Amino acid sequence: MNDKNKIIAGLVIFFVVLLFPFWFNLIFGAAGAAKAPEPELTDNAKEAETCIAETDHMRTEHMQILDQWRDTVVRDGKRIYKAENGKEYEASLSNTCMDCHSNKEEFCDSCHNYTSVDPYCWDCHTYPEETE
Repeated sequence: MNDKNKIIAGLVIFFVVLLFPFWFNLIFGAAGAAKAPEPELTDNAKEAETCIAETDHMRTEHMQILDQWRDTVVRDGKRIYKAENGKEYEASLSNTCMDCHSNKEEFCDSCHNYTSVDPYCWDCHTYPEETE
């Protein structure tokens, strides 16, 4: 029973060390976090006013849409995508997406760098500047 004070001190130190990241993030997390980027739209995108889906949906699901397009174009030969709004688009990253969002550095790269994502789109597709 003589070690009671040592055990209590050890438990206190253990819980302080264990919970320190949570306390630190709670106190300083919001102040130290980088601000999420706001991608700039090109003039073509501003003129179109609508994308193939709502903005929030495109922010979270664009890669799934592109994967679906790839599969239907390559495997099924279907190049037309019918959006929920009824409009039809060519299922093409280079011709549909990059037509409005041609500023890759400001539009694509700003968010992908912020989230530390390295998309493999550009392994096969060329940037709009390279096609000119």
